[in-house]
Amino acid sequence: MRVRIRRADHKKAQWELYSDHQGEFAQRVPPGTADYIVSAEPEDKRVPKTEVTVHVQNDERVDVGLHLTR
Repeated sequence: MRVRIRRADHKKAQWELYSDHQGEFAQRVPPGTADYIVSAEPEDKRVPKTEVTVHVQNDERVDVGLHLTR
């Protein structure tokens, strides 16, 4: 599945990557406090695009989960 990540104050994705066969992915972002929008676009077009806002504080690690449903 295609995953796009952008800062919440930007309109264009800064990172675009694909999840593995288990739906997992990893992306490092610059250190500092910021909000990011993580969106997932499944290959099955019947499943809608899903997005979530993630708040990163300084250089912490944040685990994110997205639940895709039809």
